[in-house]
Amino acid sequence: MAKPLFDQLLASAQQARAPFHTPGHKLGRAIATHLQQAWGSAIFQSDLPELPELDNLYAASGVLAESQAQAAEVFGADRSWFLVNGSTGGLLAAILTICSPGDRLLLPRNAHRSLLSGCILSGAMPVWITPPEAADFDLVGVPTPEQVATALAQDPQIKAVVLVSPTYEGVCADVAAIAAIAHNHNLPLIIDAAHGAHLGFHPDLPRSPLHEGADLVVQSTHKLLGALTQAAMLHCKGDRIDPERLSQSLALVQSSSPSYLLLASLEAATEQMRTSAQDLLQVTIDLARQAHQRLAELPGLQLPALKIGNREGFPQWDRTRLVINFQSCGWSGFCADEYLHEQWQVTAELPSLSNLVFHLSLGNRIEDIDRLVTACDRLLSQEHQEELPPRLPVWLEPETILSPRQAWFSRHQTVSAEQAIGAIAAECVCPYPPGIPVLLPGERISKSAVDYLRQVQTTGGILSGCADPELTTLRIVQDSDTIHASCLS
Repeated sequence: MAKPLFDQLLASAQQARAPFHTPGHKLGRAIATHLQQAWGSAIFQSDLPELPELDNLYAASGVLAESQAQAAEVFGADRSWFLVNGSTGGLLAAILTICSPGDRLLLPRNAHRSLLSGCILSGAMPVWITPPEAADFDLVGVPTPEQVATALAQDPQIKAVVLVSPTYEGVCADVAAIAAIAHNHNLPLIIDAAHGAHLGFHPDLPRSPLHEGADLVVQSTHKLLGALTQAAMLHCKGDRIDPERLSQSLALVQSSSPSYLLLASLEAATEQMRTSAQDLLQVTIDLARQAHQRLAELPGLQLPALKIGNREGFPQWDRTRLVINFQSCGWSGFCADEYLHEQWQVTAELPSLSNLVFHLSLGNRIEDIDRLVTACDRLLSQEHQEELPPRLPVWLEPETILSPRQAWFSRHQTVSAEQAIGAIAAECVCPYPPGIPVLLPGERISKSAVDYLRQVQTTGGILSGCADPELTTLRIVQDSDTIHASCLS
């Protein structure tokens, strides 16, 4: 398979020219010396804008169109789009394509904040499903087909169904069953598969959502495949989504000056999966199996993927995701993360109250597994005992009063966190990573949510999205009772 974009980009970079176009460093001539010395000159020579021969991301008809068509073939889509600001841009565009102000959108309560942003921009009203939990491992799963069927039966105004699969922890939904339910209601199914670009390329992994009936799938190619950070893809299959409307929506939320370095890395990742996916992923899967086996032998650590089985809300796992639970050995996930990173340079993808999540991908090697196992063994030998508080419930039944857009554009006021309990949130507050909101604009603030966020803080976590990162104050909707009454009238 040809590499049309890369070949043309390389030819353009090597061509003698008098550049009177952006970027301002002019083929690297004006790049700071220390960057030239550290990274060389070739990377800057290839940092080019949308020259005529390089095509246009928002009206692709040349090398970019050819490269995106190759991606669609490799990943199993009818049509694919390259994204330059991560899965966030693809999810925003998906919601803007499907939803108008006031439309109702079925979402899991553990959705990433980018989906909330899509509701704010589009004016859609989220209808939440609270996925089942494995409280003994402090994990949230995925919505069940029964939950989706019940929600659609109760609310015939829903316009689309959104799933997160796999989750940050690698839990994969029963996409085929849920797609059948959504399609029976003539609704499209959108999958936030930011952590699933590798699925479907090896028989020991869960199938790709595209092969299970999803209509739109957004993948962060940079997270687990060989693309540069921010590089992602959006895939469409079937006739429930208008591709031209989707293209127009993407132009609303992405840069009009996309980086060709990112775009070329997406083409390269596509070619790598076409030619070498099975061999590369076999190495990754073997490393993941070895990591699970060796860590399971260490007393005190729990590996949920080996323990939970087919519990409701946990139908299947991506075993290249390694989740370690520290509840029974006296460490919080946050403190364990700090120790492993600072003392052993072993860095997890995601720390939480009780768990650490590690991504194994094409780039990992046996030395990484050796260091991880050794570091965990040494951690367990430390004299360390935290008084871990009992896990607090985060999501009871969320009470949505206003749409996220109404709350976002309403008049706000700042009050103490205690005064905010019972009021309507005007900001999105979430532990980061993973960026899953606990407080959402438009929802009534519960004491349990505030208590949980403070628990995250006291055990070493970081909060994002709130104007006051110390959480002494919160922003709420001013005169929310009046606003709510006017919305109902």
